[in-house]
Amino acid sequence: MKDIPVLYKRKEDCCGCTACYAICQKHAITMKEDEEGFEYPHINEEFCIRCYMCLEICPIKTARK
Repeated sequence: MKDIPVLYKRKEDCCGCTACYAICQKHAITMKEDEEGFEYPHINEEFCIRCYMCLEICPIKTARK
């Protein structure tokens, strides 16, 4: 089985655009607010089917390709 996708390792690697949240057909991604009020995506491993669409749509990850 594939690994759960890693959306970001550091907050600086996420712009909070919600593209990954919007594309997830299984609603496995939720946006959670941090202590400063910024929202970051979190993956619920129970619902994630490891399609990696969230990584494909990410503007930061696609810019690095």
